Amino acid sequence: MFSKSILNWYNENKRDLPWRGKPEAYFVWLSEIMLQQTRVAQGLPYYLRFVEEFPTVHDLAEASQEKVLKLWQGLGYYSRARNLHDTAKVVSANFGGVFPNKYKDLKKLKGVGDYTASAIASIVYQEPVAVVDGNVYRVLSRFFGVETPINSTEGVKQFKALATKMLATKSPGLYNQAIMEFGALHCKPKNPQCVTCPVQSNCIAFQQNKVGELPVKLKKQKVRERFFNFLVFQDAKGQMLLQKRVEKDIWQHLYQFPLIESKHNLTLAEIKKTALLDNEKKVLQSIKRWNEKPIKHVLSHQKIWATFWCMAVKKLPENIQNTQQIANKQELMEFAVPVLMEKFINFKNG
Repeated sequence: MFSKSILNWYNENKRDLPWRGKPEAYFVWLSEIMLQQTRVAQGLPYYLRFVEEFPTVHDLAEASQEKVLKLWQGLGYYSRARNLHDTAKVVSANFGGVFPNKYKDLKKLKGVGDYTASAIASIVYQEPVAVVDGNVYRVLSRFFGVETPINSTEGVKQFKALATKMLATKSPGLYNQAIMEFGALHCKPKNPQCVTCPVQSNCIAFQQNKVGELPVKLKKQKVRERFFNFLVFQDAKGQMLLQKRVEKDIWQHLYQFPLIESKHNLTLAEIKKTALLDNEKKVLQSIKRWNEKPIKHVLSHQKIWATFWCMAVKKLPENIQNTQQIANKQELMEFAVPVLMEKFINFKNG
């Protein structure tokens, strides 16, 4: 009864999204990777740009990583973009551009976990495997009154088993889309539409007035605070120095201005004493703090306080490293950079 009610609701309320209709593995995979931890409204424009630029998995595989990261710029979680590109290469080279048609084989692809593999296998190939995303956790925890934390090992197993039990095996792809859509549009985190809910009469959370308490989630890990000082070296021609982030950290393979990370917000006097400026003192003409107060930039488990220091120099280094680039204001727009830097660049170019 539950599955049938959810399917009926979906038939009447589903959104018209470009990867639905007659689903193809490439487009479903692309949409699922992009929409992880991202709202449809935010992710849709990116999806449309990607499809226009890379209409097939072969096109995506042949693109440079820089181009992929530039198109991804602003979506965050850049490891998803790097894994996306790597998987496209594998599917293009090893499978002739055709995605595996079994859940267990899809899971072997880089960046494809239980959820994405289940989505592709069920929606495209009609394999009866249940998807479990944030929306499904919420719907099932409320309907069945499950208080096991959804981000615990026990919870992950319990909800996967429950989702599998409720799966409409005759139309698994349709049902999986239906329950995810129901969670996104109707059984929402805040202000769910309980009054018009088609399964309200059997919903334990509604009956026990626990809708706002479910699902249960273990406390988040402690937020790490970081202090970034970007050094914007600029010569008389308007050229600037960029540095590629190569460490296994946030924004890997994106470009930024040379960076000093500190344990607190640095003063002008402290900036002048940093080792990074030692080699530049002969050509340094002036230092100016661009933002009076540090800019707060919040990531999932990190809070960054950023300050941009504008450094006028007589000339930029002639022998730059292979991880560095020199670019003028216009060329700067072509590099994949963190959103924090993108805002600075757009302001300076505006």
